[in-house]
Amino acid sequence: MVAFSLRISARPSRLAEIIALAIFAALTVAVASAASVRGIVVDVSGAKVTGATVALLQNGNVVGSAVSAADGSFQILTGTSGRFYLVVSAKSFRQLQTPGFYAGRLDSIEHNMVLEPEWVRQSIVVTATGTPTPQSQTGAAISVIGPSDLDLRTSIVSDLRLMPGTSVQQSGERGAETSLFIRGGDSDDNEILVDGIKATDLGGRFDFGILPTTAVESAEVYRGPNSGLYGADAESGVINLSTPRGTTSFPSFFLRGDAGNFSTHHEDATIAGAHNKLDYLGAYDWLQTGNSLPNDEFHLGSAAGNFGWQPSGSTQIRGTAHYNVSATGVPNSWDFYHVADNATQKDQDLYVSASIDNQTTASFHNLVRYGATRKREQYALWQPSGQFVTDYDGFGDNAYLGNTVTIKGANDTSATGQAVLDYDEQYPYTYQLVSDRDQLVYQGDYTVTPHLQALVGFHFEDERGSEVIPTFGTNDSTERTNYDYLASVHGDFKSRFFYTLGGSLEHYSLFGVETTPRAGFSLYALRPRSGIFSGTRVLFNYGDAVREPALTDQFGSLYQFFTTNGLQADAQQLHITPLAAPTARTYEGGVEQTFLSEHILFRASYFHNQFGKQLEYVDKYLIPDLLRNLTPAQQQQLGDTLASYPDAFSFAVNTQAYKAQGIESVLEGGIGRRIFLRGGYTWLQAQVQRSFDSDNEALTGGYAPTYNGIPIGAIGPLIGARPFRRPPHTGFATGTYAAGKISAIINAAFASRADDSTYLEYADATGGNSLLLPNRNLDYGFAKIDVGGSWDFLSWLGVYAIAENLTSNQHIAPIGYVSLPFNVRAGMRLQWGKRTSR
Repeated sequence: MVAFSLRISARPSRLAEIIALAIFAALTVAVASAASVRGIVVDVSGAKVTGATVALLQNGNVVGSAVSAADGSFQILTGTSGRFYLVVSAKSFRQLQTPGFYAGRLDSIEHNMVLEPEWVRQSIVVTATGTPTPQSQTGAAISVIGPSDLDLRTSIVSDLRLMPGTSVQQSGERGAETSLFIRGGDSDDNEILVDGIKATDLGGRFDFGILPTTAVESAEVYRGPNSGLYGADAESGVINLSTPRGTTSFPSFFLRGDAGNFSTHHEDATIAGAHNKLDYLGAYDWLQTGNSLPNDEFHLGSAAGNFGWQPSGSTQIRGTAHYNVSATGVPNSWDFYHVADNATQKDQDLYVSASIDNQTTASFHNLVRYGATRKREQYALWQPSGQFVTDYDGFGDNAYLGNTVTIKGANDTSATGQAVLDYDEQYPYTYQLVSDRDQLVYQGDYTVTPHLQALVGFHFEDERGSEVIPTFGTNDSTERTNYDYLASVHGDFKSRFFYTLGGSLEHYSLFGVETTPRAGFSLYALRPRSGIFSGTRVLFNYGDAVREPALTDQFGSLYQFFTTNGLQADAQQLHITPLAAPTARTYEGGVEQTFLSEHILFRASYFHNQFGKQLEYVDKYLIPDLLRNLTPAQQQQLGDTLASYPDAFSFAVNTQAYKAQGIESVLEGGIGRRIFLRGGYTWLQAQVQRSFDSDNEALTGGYAPTYNGIPIGAIGPLIGARPFRRPPHTGFATGTYAAGKISAIINAAFASRADDSTYLEYADATGGNSLLLPNRNLDYGFAKIDVGGSWDFLSWLGVYAIAENLTSNQHIAPIGYVSLPFNVRAGMRLQWGKRTSR
């Protein structure tokens, strides 16, 4: 001790140096073994947020925190490894919680945070640019269906009606085939993604009626062409569904069950959690209902899983799977027969995604994803229904007729009679359609500067499809090999002008090579601020897109039929060509304005779409009349050939063109912290510019159907008319309330009348056209109102209920089909842990 004290007194400066070095070394070791979580906090316009509190949590406990600096940056060090998440809060912004992530002791994790205004809802979206981007930094029209919207639903159908620019057509009651039309485009023109993989049939067809909400966390609804990022089929829009992840450090269990009228019951179970480098989620759901019509029972079973593993903070391996099995009765268009078909449709749909996500450097990010889609559809008409009538048309044909009905159209038009329900042929009549797809995706994005990001990618698809109709001995199959290259840039200038430029070069084995450029920008004419007029943004978009013809289009090609039967000269005379890719070109401009310090947001956009080379369907009984160079005997022979032609009742040809323009508007905002209101209106003006039926009407020898002199498009719209099932006026209004353990929601969707057809050509009791009505405004207008709510009166137990179609409107579906009347479900839910998916 004495010697030590003497040394201190003798060389005090040297001791101070040793102590300082020791402290520095200890700190260096501590920092070197600590995980670093850093990033920048900005608002939706890209402006830096100063003074935001960023907390790092592990197992629900705060293990570190920081306050964002003047440049929005923050950094948190922690000496532990494991799973973490960040919670960010700042004045006038909604609190943000990130998904869970793994960080090792030596990892450096970067999380840039985008805070949303407290009173309006804007989200981080992916479908516009291919990388997570705030909605306000894109010119694209995107709406997000979130967990609270899906909470009480068993199907996404009703929520799609609450999107601007959309028209949803469900041909019947719960489980019936459901199509989505976006901004006047066809229902086949939409790309549907599940965790980044294509989920459509070959050619873009997708049935939303059998898509459950099981393990669906959110859905982005992109309105406009985006083939530049997603290839063919993204001609009118993109729907991007995402699966939730487990987040809790312990297994969380969720059970619920409910019942309702029409013998409806519904049960689901979910388990989710995370441990160290692994997160997991598994879910199962069962829905059964009798619906309100005969032979219309429906059940849907679905299972889903999401499993992720992070070997390091920069690499993530993830796999997801959704498997849905459904069966539904198909009573047919009840209003046309008042007799139900004895038919069923069954579907088995599997969507698998496996991906490796790597942050290679601070600026370079890579993603490789494999996707598999397996879809099976079986239709069976087990036996005929209705009244059997021999020689009903005077040509020796027999058929089964429905009851005598009166079909009402618009402007006091109506038709009374019996329609052919089933034909006299071999039963059971069965039909099977198979769509298989294996997909490989590479995407790399590089941050050139904080204001410029570049993206490149490559997509490869191997598609196989088949159509089997045993009754006619049909067994058609095809294989398509497709690939495309894409590149784009996304950036900003002084966080005021945001732009996206890009496109793709696409090679499809069915129609060859196409290019699809796209461009968009968003300009803040007035940056967000306090005041009555608190932010003004100007938007513009341009895009080209293509679509792949569907399997049934390929197998039922009019050109293929002509060439198979030695009618090449007639095909040339009628300008019939091999199937090509339907095309679309869109221009869009709009403005977004916020009011009262961003408490209210209003957005309005004008769009102009030009659709070319669209597929339309020519009735096979019309073809002999088109070929005027044939003798009567040749026409009769061709007619007999067509009557027995197994692949189609009509033939596909790229002969339709039409335009669709309109205005979308949305108004949303909050009242206090508990009430959020949102509403919108869309005006659509669409007009057919070219049509095969119209162009060749003079060749039919006067057999074109009319109603008191009014021309009728029996299976497709005529020139100058509107495309079918796209109402010119649609709107919606929603309100949500959330306060602690209680939540409530009210939704209303509206639509005006739309053009359509009864499709009963040569199908009345004498084989004539008396049951065709003028196309104009043939579909009913409707209002559909739903209310629901929940109360979690204990931490582990709650009750909920939802009532749909309060006015019991049965004319929401297209003409002829009956919609589900007022229906209600109520039940209980139990939970242990934190809810992740709803």
